[in-house]
Amino acid sequence: MMGGMARRTDVWPGRPDPLGATWDGEGTNFALFSESAASVDLCLLAGGRETRVPLTECTGFVWHGYVPGIGPGQHYGYRVHGPYEPAAGLRFNPNKLLLDPYARAIDRVSDWNDAVFGYDDAAGSDGEERPSTTDSGPHVPWSVVVDTSYPWGYDHAPNTPWADTLIYETHVKGMTMRHPGVPEHLRGTYAGLASPVILDHLTELGVTAVELLPVHHFFSEPPLVGRGLRNYWGYNTIGYFAPHGGYSSGGRRGEQVREFKSMVRTLHAAGIEVILDVVYNHTAEGSHLGPTLCFRGIDNRAYYRLDEADPSRYVDYTGTGNTLNVRNPEVLRLIMDSLRYWVTEMHVDGFRFDLAAALARGFHDVDRLSSFFDLIHQDPVISRVKLIAEPWDLGEGGYQVGNFPVLWTEWNGKYRDAVRDFWRGRESGLAEMGYRLTGSSDLYQDDGRRPNASINFVTAHDGFPLADLVSYERKHNEANGEANADGTDDNRSWNCGVEGPTRDPAALALRGRQQRNFLTTLLLSQGVPMLLAGDEIGRTQGGNNNAYCQDNETSWFDWTLDEGKESLLEFTRSVIRLRRQHPVFRRRHFFQGRAIHGGDRADIGWFGPDGHAMTEDEWGSSQVRVLGMFLNGEGIAEPGPRGERVVDDSFLVLLNSEREPTDVRLPDGEWAQAYEVVIDTSGRYPGSLTEPDGLKLTADDVLPMEGPSVVVLRRTA
Repeated sequence: MMGGMARRTDVWPGRPDPLGATWDGEGTNFALFSESAASVDLCLLAGGRETRVPLTECTGFVWHGYVPGIGPGQHYGYRVHGPYEPAAGLRFNPNKLLLDPYARAIDRVSDWNDAVFGYDDAAGSDGEERPSTTDSGPHVPWSVVVDTSYPWGYDHAPNTPWADTLIYETHVKGMTMRHPGVPEHLRGTYAGLASPVILDHLTELGVTAVELLPVHHFFSEPPLVGRGLRNYWGYNTIGYFAPHGGYSSGGRRGEQVREFKSMVRTLHAAGIEVILDVVYNHTAEGSHLGPTLCFRGIDNRAYYRLDEADPSRYVDYTGTGNTLNVRNPEVLRLIMDSLRYWVTEMHVDGFRFDLAAALARGFHDVDRLSSFFDLIHQDPVISRVKLIAEPWDLGEGGYQVGNFPVLWTEWNGKYRDAVRDFWRGRESGLAEMGYRLTGSSDLYQDDGRRPNASINFVTAHDGFPLADLVSYERKHNEANGEANADGTDDNRSWNCGVEGPTRDPAALALRGRQQRNFLTTLLLSQGVPMLLAGDEIGRTQGGNNNAYCQDNETSWFDWTLDEGKESLLEFTRSVIRLRRQHPVFRRRHFFQGRAIHGGDRADIGWFGPDGHAMTEDEWGSSQVRVLGMFLNGEGIAEPGPRGERVVDDSFLVLLNSEREPTDVRLPDGEWAQAYEVVIDTSGRYPGSLTEPDGLKLTADDVLPMEGPSVVVLRRTA
């Protein structure tokens, strides 16, 4: 025990709802769900001592009590009594001090002493697993009673329409740790992310939403700590209501809650939404060999999916050792309560659900109409925020791109793969690329969704950043300590002729052009673009495509920008500005392939390098690597916000993935137009995005294009 038990504390019956620790100004109500427990002790922690308060009231499997005089800043935990029978799925062990699943804040980091594990390494003479008798109290984190009030003032959610949204996937710590403009004591924190220099970068770039890698409180796994590494990404959640304490600028005893709220309020004032990457599919307790920190010791059988053939083992659809049991009503309640809390109390604007297919699983197969999605759709709070699915997990049948319900958007993995294949010159056929450029109607139109169902991305936290995508063909993950066996081998990358760093000017020029090709394609595709933070400044991870454990310069942004990185940043800003200024790149409905509003041209046209409309044979050919896409600004069917007709400029986007220069003839016949160059990723032709005037072209002109490159033309007549 932690310094022994102090004197007995008075406890009143309290109430079973809400779950967690709720301060009312005079005392705190504590409520903990456990269906199979025999008894529960509330443990109040102060001055190195632990006071155990038995919760004798149990209503509907919720153990509860009210303790007068206990208020914000109080550390606490639970000890839960019951049978230790792993073969029956029961792992109660009162020697283990447990976190509150509803804790609003968590203090201290586990030191991974053997005491945090609920089992004894030495089996009994009968071969049965035995519970550990060592007290874990001195070695585990503590829950904190929190005052959730906050002076929000005139905070208003930006409520940016999906069609106008640009998502910036970033990391609270990594983005600011090396920024010279962020005060040193704020680097790596919520306050640092809300600092003026970071806000200036985001607003000048044109970002409308930051998608934060996990900020729910998480732990580094014991094997990582043993290798001298740390969990950097944060996909190892233990507290679904608690902002990660490691991102606080020094506050303890719940101050991280206030700091997080201040960050959100500041971002909102700049017109930027906050989307959280959330991990409701598994927890930091891992497999049956993992630590006992919270759920396992409170009610293992309720919280986790257990192997029906051997309940001492876990079903693992996530590759992390366990899977939360969303079939249990109390687990669903936990998830829904958590989501509502982050919207109503923390004012976030949406969620990206990690391995969302795991949440949809009923008994085995992925079920798009599972209870979880039914609850989301019926909830008056959660159904109104942005909902993004990572539409796969690691189980059989887990790849579910295009199969989520109507309210959901999805990380479009098929977009990523098609665009990468196109620009590395692989034979994939143009039809796939055509679908991805226009919002993936083949995936989303039949079930009533629109182009904004497709979250388009080329790079994300998982894999190479953009600079590495054009510099490496093989992963270089040796620093992770797993003999380079971790991370995918399916990078779909091209190193432009040289693996890794080089001084070869030709390779460097090609890499720069390829980065511009990817950015232009991403930002001018229909759907919702997601930009990986740092891609606009050429951030590299040195070829590491699985930097989940690199909480260091490998992952932290290097804000020292040379001429090439400054140029890339300005180019990215310009293309984002072009997208924002022209609704033809942000259509709310799919193209119809016909004339709109009585016009004489269809709303979209497709052309090969000879200027003729694409034929069926060309769409199916793997040899054609040049594609022209005409976007008719006079053929926008959807009205504006006041019902007005929307008319825009028309653009011709030419994509050449050939590695050699290619002559491209402008469209002929009824599509013959005069044009001005807006963007040329090769820099061969002046474009109006960066020059006063772009190169002028007339109908039927032949345009020599560098390979590979993108040229964007605006119709002038």
